Amino acid sequence: MIDEKDLAKARTWIGRSETVEGEVTPFQASCLAATLDWEDYSFKKGDDLPPAWYRMGFAEVSPLRACGRDGHPAPGDFMPPSPLPGRMYGGATMTFIRPIKVGTPITRTMSIADVTAKEGRSGDLMFVTVRHEIADADGVVIVDERLQIYREDQKPGAKSKSQAAKAPSNAQWTKKIVPSPIMLFRYSARNMNSHRIHYDRKYVTEEEGYSGLVFNGMLTMVLLLELFRENKPDATLKKIKVMARSTLIDDAPFTINGKEGEKPGTAILWAANQEGGLANSVDAEYAA
Repeated sequence: MIDEKDLAKARTWIGRSETVEGEVTPFQASCLAATLDWEDYSFKKGDDLPPAWYRMGFAEVSPLRACGRDGHPAPGDFMPPSPLPGRMYGGATMTFIRPIKVGTPITRTMSIADVTAKEGRSGDLMFVTVRHEIADADGVVIVDERLQIYREDQKPGAKSKSQAAKAPSNAQWTKKIVPSPIMLFRYSARNMNSHRIHYDRKYVTEEEGYSGLVFNGMLTMVLLLELFRENKPDATLKKIKVMARSTLIDDAPFTINGKEGEKPGTAILWAANQEGGLANSVDAEYAA
């Protein structure tokens, strides 16, 4: 287990917060729409911004000297210090109060909500929950609680293998996704995400132990929400719970899938790898 002193030090970061100003411009929104291959990818000022796209307005700006060997800003500044060098996206819970307008000034107040640790199948893990409150001139519009997971380094020569549970097989909507380095580069560049696992094939295969480039978990979430929008065009998302289940790699196609939930106003979305293993899931609540 993680040393109690290390965990106690990391937990002193709980409550730290910072507020920054941002904006999603028509150009930024159009770039993401084009990356997703929209037929009409042109946005103009005042258009409603799709859910979760607000993150483009708050790119992770940090000097190169602040980046760790994996390309991420090193922990110990805003994010708590971690004795575990590896990191991965664990999921998020997002509440949508009302749409953000393209070209409208917004602010993000980001705070460390919790730090915990446990021993997993692959070794020690540290979980950091970061709460984001996004507001415009009229108040909070989105609450986004995101989970960051820190883990041990892969041992030399080891291969990183996610234990994927079997994905559901009763989708009402499904779409095949053929990942590419171009898509991954565009999404990472749009968000100033310099995590090397998404673009540096030599690093990710030789040092992280994956078989190829890792498909960005937040991009998978965006694709799942796109599938929902295409099949429920009149629905308004109210809340989603996103969980990263296993890793998607760029060396094979995967599917995004969805169906109506058992309760009215709910839907279940998931991504499945080529072998039918569950990679990501989204539980959604919406208003018709």
